[in-house]
Amino acid sequence: MQITDKVFVVTGGGNGMGREVVLGLLARGARVAAVDLNEVGLAETAQLANVADGRLTTHPLNVADRKAVLALPAAVTKAHGQVDGVLNIAGIIQPFVKINELDFDVIERVMNVNFWGVVNMSKAFLPTLLERPESSLLNVSSMGGFLPVPGQAAYGASKAAVKLFTEALFAESQGTPLAVTVVFPGGVATHITQNSGVDTSKMEAAMGSGKAPKTTSAPDAARQIIEGVEKGSFRVVIGSDAKFMDRFARLNPRRATLLIANQMKSLLG
Repeated sequence: MQITDKVFVVTGGGNGMGREVVLGLLARGARVAAVDLNEVGLAETAQLANVADGRLTTHPLNVADRKAVLALPAAVTKAHGQVDGVLNIAGIIQPFVKINELDFDVIERVMNVNFWGVVNMSKAFLPTLLERPESSLLNVSSMGGFLPVPGQAAYGASKAAVKLFTEALFAESQGTPLAVTVVFPGGVATHITQNSGVDTSKMEAAMGSGKAPKTTSAPDAARQIIEGVEKGSFRVVIGSDAKFMDRFARLNPRRATLLIANQMKSLLG
């Protein structure tokens, strides 16, 4: 899909990868409706974008709020005249604790944002996208969606659900103008931990004076996401960590699981 003059809806547009995707799409000549729960973050994105011709609109809402999401297609169409693509990037993680120590309300919150948010947005916009001559639906899963990470079981389950949901949408969309893409980022340098309300003290203590793990920058991750839209890719795997573990987990899932478990041992205690 050519990006110029197309209209895209981007969730998580108030920070991190979502913000960088918004800025990257605008730089390529697109129009963007940025969605985020954080109204202040959206305002910062708009200030960074610095586009004065109406190519960017901001829409503060919770993607887990189905009623609000179902009203969004009409609002975006009114502002931009059409919708050519939806990029579901918004997501949160859980506290780094074992499932036995994780409250039900935290599990539900993670599932509501990460999985139901994607379902809500997809269901809301699919009728519009299927009417366009060409369109794109991109959903962000995670390396944790194909490889279990101790201390992130609910997060991983939500992202595994996004993976299968998106792959099923891909299969169902054959013979239509809609390209469906699933994205698997590894470690990306964003503020997802703080934005999720997760205490980082255990993580910092576990890392101690050790070398911080290598991560992909948010702008680089955003570039790869936008290229995935341009190419109509089935899947996009971001980062050397995700690419390595993607292969390893398929070749020997037990060993891959134990490798991650050993790496997380000091964090979980």
